[in-house]
Amino acid sequence: MRQRHRTLRLLGSLLLIAAAGVSTTGAVPAGHGPAATPLDRVVPAPSSVAPGGSPYRITDGTRIRVDGSREVGRVGHYLADLLRPSTGYRLPVTTHGGGIRLKLAKGPFGAEGYRLDSGARGVTITAAEPAGLFHGVQTLRQLLPAAVEKDSVQPGPWLVAGGTIEDSPRYGWRGAMLDVSRHFFDVDEVKRYVDQLALYKFNKLHLHLSDDQGWRIAVDSWPRLADYGGSTEVGGGPGGHYTKDDYREIVRYAASRHLEVVPEIDMPGHTNAALASYAELNCDGVAPPLYTGTEVGFSSLCVRKDVTYDFVDDVVRELAALTPGRYLHIGGDEAHSTPHADYVKFMDRVQPVVAKYGKTVIGWHQLTGANPSRGALAQYWGLDDTSAEEKAQVAAAARGGTGLILSPADRIYLDMKYDASTPLGLSWAGYVEVRRAYDWDPGDYLDGVPAVAVRGVEAPLWSETLQTSADIEFMAFPRVAGVAELGWSPAATHDWDGYKARLAAQGPRWEAMGIGFYRSPQVPWPTA
Repeated sequence: MRQRHRTLRLLGSLLLIAAAGVSTTGAVPAGHGPAATPLDRVVPAPSSVAPGGSPYRITDGTRIRVDGSREVGRVGHYLADLLRPSTGYRLPVTTHGGGIRLKLAKGPFGAEGYRLDSGARGVTITAAEPAGLFHGVQTLRQLLPAAVEKDSVQPGPWLVAGGTIEDSPRYGWRGAMLDVSRHFFDVDEVKRYVDQLALYKFNKLHLHLSDDQGWRIAVDSWPRLADYGGSTEVGGGPGGHYTKDDYREIVRYAASRHLEVVPEIDMPGHTNAALASYAELNCDGVAPPLYTGTEVGFSSLCVRKDVTYDFVDDVVRELAALTPGRYLHIGGDEAHSTPHADYVKFMDRVQPVVAKYGKTVIGWHQLTGANPSRGALAQYWGLDDTSAEEKAQVAAAARGGTGLILSPADRIYLDMKYDASTPLGLSWAGYVEVRRAYDWDPGDYLDGVPAVAVRGVEAPLWSETLQTSADIEFMAFPRVAGVAELGWSPAATHDWDGYKARLAAQGPRWEAMGIGFYRSPQVPWPTA
């Protein structure tokens, strides 16, 4: 009996020592414990995956090691803030120690690429720029159990599969547009969407700031734009607008997640909120009433009046000063009330104003029917059945040097209904199920467009029927993840059968994040 007790004490001591070793180093003996998430389960699909070796286990002894730079430190603190609530660990961000290491180094990463190395002793993410480290952190996040997204302590364990991921984006433009004009979304609601986009490596947030139904940004030189033009929305609600400090906070927050804000002032059409605010912008000098409907194409700035260009100059100047990013979107779509000759004249006068204030012009693809300025980008939103003439016009502009952002409405307009039973959204471009949103190639989508002209993809989300963050999330998820993959992943990885399995694995993560997503019957979602 005494020998048995001595043996049990010895075994207990060995177990404690082993547990202490795991807690300190994070090492996991091969073949023990639950399996880690495979390295190739990530969305968007990485460029290269080489699994192998033992997993790393995050424990209460894990540190997040950074170099002395402020930029890397920010990424380290972001990671720590993500992991602390669910793990319950301190996860100090330090310049020494081990566990998770973030480092900048020269290498074949580009501005946004990274390498993730994982093994029993730790995880190292290496990149040439902070954006690459940030994107690598999103991959690390997806390699951890979905419960890591919860805001209360979870049991774990927190395993990261062993091996190496080398990754960089296919396209430099991976955008999402949020329409805050038809219905207004406040700063916190925009931030919530930014956080969700960051998980999937988006790098552009396009804000549609003006339309017939509402003007959403304060302009000091034309104060009634926001005060009066922003006072309503579709259906007659109270609307709202961003003060300049509100807008700066959105820009700052997006930048902290490595998204660049691209503001849009839509003109010469989609301008009723401005026309209602200032009578002199109308050709007849009479301000129309505020508009809360959903029809389009009826409004136009007065192209022949000089005051119109004073207005444009002031708005562009103030907005450009608030926007550190490179781009300013001038809209230009559905200007049905503007004669074509006037439309061309207007764009010829407005594009130089954007350049004067240091920004690159973006317009919807109707801009290619005018004279796109050198370096301008055109955002294509046409359908599969858009006329051959219109597609040829876009292709000719692309061959002439105009870059294209692809946003085909019957593929990646996130406000399109999934099917006839969808309670939100529109269907003018048809129904867009998850596979349709994913299963196309931006590189060969438009005939006659050279591959180098395609700058990337962007998923617009128009808000005629959307009023809350829950509405945004239901229409965006799961389709927005597919758009992210189209923009990031190599064309060779594009495969619906493989993608839908990886997408299904995102479902528990969205549940943990509190995202109420559409459970498409095309996706084999895991059961409870």
